[in-house]
Amino acid sequence: MLWVLKFLKEHAMVPKQYFKKLVNTDGLWEIRISQGNNIFRLLCFFDGDDIIIVTNGFQKKTQKTPKQEINLAEKRKKEYLTRKKDGRSG
Repeated sequence: MLWVLKFLKEHAMVPKQYFKKLVNTDGLWEIRISQGNNIFRLLCFFDGDDIIIVTNGFQKKTQKTPKQEINLAEKRKKEYLTRKKDGRSG
């Protein structure tokens, strides 16, 4: 996981095998990680041009990203942006 996050930080162009925009979402991206036969996903969004906010992670067991994981990420994004707008952190 750390290798993929460092790769994202250091490279302007990242292959889709590691980082992909999720269609039909409110600006969510999927960080893709494989370890042996295990597939993990971190859902995230951008805060400006340089900050990636990771909302949640899960082990992927099906072809499609589970809707409940997308809903959770969108909820956390909305909460984050509300706190930021109100000047609250955490």
